Amino acid sequence: MTDLISTPGTATGAQPDDATPTSVLTPEAATDTAPPQTGEQPLAWAPVEPAPKKRRLGLWIGLGLGVVALGAGAASMILIAPGTTVAGIPVGWMTPGAAAETISSHLAQTEVTLTGDGDDAVLTGADLGATADATALADAAFSAHPMWNLGAWMGDPVPADIVLDQETASAALRAAVPGSFVDPVDAAVVFDAAKGTYTVTPSVPGTGVDVADLNAAFVEAVGDGRTTFEYPGDPVEALPAVSDDDATATATTLNTMLSTIGFYVGKERTVPVSPAVAASWLTVVDEDGQLRIEADPAAIQTTVDTLPAAVDRAPVNATNIVDSAGNVLRAEKEGATGRALGDTDGIADDFATQLAAGDGTFALSVTETPFETTNLFRRAEINLSTQRAYLFENDKVVQSWAVSTGLPGTPTPTGNFKVFAHTSMQDMGCYEGAPYCTEDVPWITWFAPNIGFHGTYWHNNFGNRMSHGCVNLPIDLAKYVYDWSPVGLEVSVYN
Repeated sequence: MTDLISTPGTATGAQPDDATPTSVLTPEAATDTAPPQTGEQPLAWAPVEPAPKKRRLGLWIGLGLGVVALGAGAASMILIAPGTTVAGIPVGWMTPGAAAETISSHLAQTEVTLTGDGDDAVLTGADLGATADATALADAAFSAHPMWNLGAWMGDPVPADIVLDQETASAALRAAVPGSFVDPVDAAVVFDAAKGTYTVTPSVPGTGVDVADLNAAFVEAVGDGRTTFEYPGDPVEALPAVSDDDATATATTLNTMLSTIGFYVGKERTVPVSPAVAASWLTVVDEDGQLRIEADPAAIQTTVDTLPAAVDRAPVNATNIVDSAGNVLRAEKEGATGRALGDTDGIADDFATQLAAGDGTFALSVTETPFETTNLFRRAEINLSTQRAYLFENDKVVQSWAVSTGLPGTPTPTGNFKVFAHTSMQDMGCYEGAPYCTEDVPWITWFAPNIGFHGTYWHNNFGNRMSHGCVNLPIDLAKYVYDWSPVGLEVSVYN
């Protein structure tokens, strides 16, 4: 058996280099480092076996797969699931940001060929102002179909609201197919000064390419996954933005205001405003097919400046005619409360706002002063002995005249009576078998059955008994009594 020894240096603790081969010492191959011969069995150096290298291939493969798995997991957290579409536009395997760019780009690049009168002109979505909220749609697609949720793969399409900008699309279509466009004329509201009312100028339809219908065709094409489609460029009827019905409704609002427009104190239209003046304040504005009413505060201010003179007044005291019990028989003069207009600052602006809303009645703020009321107790007396009538107010004689009362055969009744009716003119007698007939007797104030004061044109013998029982007066004085005596006036007849 051959003894093994370590290579030189091992005794000192030095580690041999695995790359240095060991030598086997034999008699034929002595070396300088061989031990001296002693005649015994020769010794040989045994080689030191190199440490086996560790095999790490499986580790590296495992690490690679782990990295891939981690990457796939991370991607699944930020990508949209495969098979996801937004309005027909594929956005699977994309981040929301990339999906938004794809949606916008797809819409911009979709082409429409205008057939017929369009002469195959081609417009893109960008030309037509095609837009959608791409960012919100991409976020919605990721929210509903995240890649990490396997159940969301190949899911239902995400609907999108794709809109062609009306102004942009119309301009592009007009440039592409100018012969298909004739502008419609909106209905209008105008003031007719001769009639003092607002009237309607009828609308006139035009022609054009229907942007709304084209929008629907665009959405359908994108939803079907197409990037090109055809649409007729032939003219179709284009309705006016303001129809006759729209204009009629606005004219009705204005004319309703004209019938009541003014400045009010309570329910009284204290300062009416004429239709012509109101029309000078008002303008009907057509704003994108919507009619609205505007009022000019500066024009209104001209009338506001006149309000104090028109509104302010001193109180007017009332006068009532009463009987002996104090019952009011008639308001001889209506009372009126005194009033003073307050601050007028801001009235023009406030009224302009009201008028724009269709309200033409402006309530004024005033300070009021109450009126006083005076009662007049009126009554009449007829003295048959003196053939004289007396009119009293508050027991003072205010008028006295000679009269003609009934003859002895047709006397005027005595007693206390009350006026119960007035007749401006009628025939007296004039019935079959009547002892007399006097036509057109004026200003009759009735106070007893078939007896009253009245005007007399057939005699001038006042102060003497002449009548069939009535109290004869000159016509002008009969009219005075007629007007002076309310129903309920007390009449005393005596000798």
